[in-house]
Amino acid sequence: MRIIYIKLLSASAALVALSATPAFAQATRTWVSGVGDDVNPCSRTAPCKTYAGAISKTAAGGEINALDSGGFGAVTITKAITIKADGVTGGVLTSAGTSGITINALSTDRVVLDGLDLEGVGTALNGVNILSARDVVIRNTSIRNFNAAGGNCVKINTTTAIRVTLDDSFLINCQTGVAVLNTNGTGKARIYNTMIHVTAIAGITVTVAGNTADISNTEILATPKALNITAGGVVRSYGNNVLDGTITDLPTPTALQ
Repeated sequence: MRIIYIKLLSASAALVALSATPAFAQATRTWVSGVGDDVNPCSRTAPCKTYAGAISKTAAGGEINALDSGGFGAVTITKAITIKADGVTGGVLTSAGTSGITINALSTDRVVLDGLDLEGVGTALNGVNILSARDVVIRNTSIRNFNAAGGNCVKINTTTAIRVTLDDSFLINCQTGVAVLNTNGTGKARIYNTMIHVTAIAGITVTVAGNTADISNTEILATPKALNITAGGVVRSYGNNVLDGTITDLPTPTALQ
């Protein structure tokens, strides 16, 4: 009887130990590191390795921070969130034919990308591909070499109203810098203090009446077109812009200088 009692006691202790093991709860602030691991809870002392690993452990409306420089991988964002790399390299190296960051959040969500470095190595499709959200802010971010056929540094193609703001960013060597493509005319882009250098299609493309792009303090060096405005799309200038390249379907291009 004594032997049986000891075995039962050991089993009970093991069951208690298992039930005491906590599951990782979603946190308001999480962290990634170049030497992290996605099995971690993404805390500052136990960071994750990738943005994709951290996003599942970050609460809606929360923030993912880069603890140090690293390549943190492509990610699909499905909720309100901020991804921020402050003073370090928040790298996203993207595979051929894919997008670096895909935003497919709720139509009421705000997404902020701050201080990121997106590299498409000449064969990736979109740097930031925006399918659904209410507001997207991209600031202090470099998006380069998304140069697959039809590739965009930033692609806006939602079915509900959206406002996308680019500030203090570099969009280099994509086929199109910013494309506002909402078929129902509900896409709004605001581009400030930004450099757009592309060599295949256009610096900014705006299609369909109702879609707009507002630009200020922005340099667009593009071949063949600085601005590709079709079917009633609108580009509005708020001054101090430099445009190098032709302008399609714009009655008074001098208003943009």
